[in-house]
Amino acid sequence: MSFKEAVSKDDADQETRVSSLVAVTGADGFIGSHLVEALVRRGHRVRAMAQYNSAGSWGWLDTVEPDVLAEVEVVLGDVRDFGSVSGLMAGASTVYHLAALIAIPYSYVAPRSYLDTNAGGTLNVLEAARALDTQRIVHTSTSEVYGTARTVPISETHPLQAQSPYSASKVAADKLAESYHLSFNLPVVTLRPFNTYGPRQSARAVIPTIMSQIAAGSASIELGDLRPTRDFNFVSDTVAAFMTVGEAPDDRVVGQVLNAGSGREISIGDLVTLIAEVMGSEVEVTQQSQRLRPTGSEVMRLLCDNSRIGEATGWKPCVSLREGLTRTAAWFSEPTNLARYKTGQYSI
Repeated sequence: MSFKEAVSKDDADQETRVSSLVAVTGADGFIGSHLVEALVRRGHRVRAMAQYNSAGSWGWLDTVEPDVLAEVEVVLGDVRDFGSVSGLMAGASTVYHLAALIAIPYSYVAPRSYLDTNAGGTLNVLEAARALDTQRIVHTSTSEVYGTARTVPISETHPLQAQSPYSASKVAADKLAESYHLSFNLPVVTLRPFNTYGPRQSARAVIPTIMSQIAAGSASIELGDLRPTRDFNFVSDTVAAFMTVGEAPDDRVVGQVLNAGSGREISIGDLVTLIAEVMGSEVEVTQQSQRLRPTGSEVMRLLCDNSRIGEATGWKPCVSLREGLTRTAAWFSEPTNLARYKTGQYSI
């Protein structure tokens, strides 16, 4: 096949994938709801799973623009149930698997639920993909599987270190995805986002914790350890990474683990200063012992090497940290949005 023919085939394959049905687990969550919006705007037909609840809530999908939501088939289900998962995935060419329990502090309290959801749910997705001959599975990992950086920037070959039950459950899920590719030739790609932030993120994460307290008028911000560094990536960049690996030719991404991060780091202490500046506020920080992780569990440094995904797909982050924080602060400053957060209490 000539180069020109190969390029034409890649373009045709991508066009087919764009116009086909895709499924999203965890669509009611922070990143998932943004991904659903972007997929619809990309021209996809989207079937989205929201966690079943008796109130009929669709999570953050309830806040999506009506014209976008009109193009989405929302299904209430549970990723821990194989029937829910296989029903969601039936007929979908690509599955974006984002459903997970993600709050690290709660994983100290209820570790079994993390294993059931994060590892067990992933097993259900993989088994359903085998049965349904799904063309592409994009499995969501996390930079937390690396633990505290031994070398920086952190590449995909960095050792995995489970420093929390949450991290351990994600390592298990990642290894299941790897094993199904190697054992059954399942077309899986694992995307490993570093610290994503933006509108709709829960207050169990540091940026919403800071912004919601400032937006509520507090001059004293309650936080945990200020020393760790993180690699923050604005949600639109993370979503772009998901779609890029979901649409890329098989030979460029299938079977790969791909980091998605900004390639820059900032300490939590410096982050507070930057956010206060962006929001035009002066604050002081009060350290709360309940917000501190156990000593051996705290991940002290994360800094992404994003070269592999760049070489494979051309993806790169576009939104600077200051710009992303400005957009996020504007969202949190809207009274309707802020009202969704309990700024006066610590939720694990």
